[in-house]
Amino acid sequence: MQERQDALNGPEMVCRWARHPRCVGLARVELRKALAWGLAEIEDTALVVLSELVTNAVRHAHVSPGREIETRFQLAGEDLRIEVHDDADEWPRKHVAAGDSECGRGLVLVSVLADRWGVGERGGSGKAVWALMTVPPQEGDG
Repeated sequence: MQERQDALNGPEMVCRWARHPRCVGLARVELRKALAWGLAEIEDTALVVLSELVTNAVRHAHVSPGREIETRFQLAGEDLRIEVHDDADEWPRKHVAAGDSECGRGLVLVSVLADRWGVGERGGSGKAVWALMTVPPQEGDG
């Protein structure tokens, strides 16, 4: 894990994971640490979004063994940016899952829970899937 302060935004936490199902839970532990930046109000939602994005990378990023998944959590103003990087070039797509299917709803869920989400290229091969979540204002703010 690497935590650093970005000059333009707030703190950032970067972690790398082996592409294995257990990294989903490990990434959630690290996100809980980042939520100590004053983001407790969005904890449950942020953990679900992260879980879906990392699970997609584990299941669908078909790359050579040893390639890692990277998570980045950054405080940008009052928003939390969650990024999941993998080395696969294929971009994710939302699916319409069958009613009894246990798979295929992750990005639909992310699109409902996050304020915005998207996919972008990253330096080198692969992609970065990101979600932006806004912390609701406290009563009495503004």
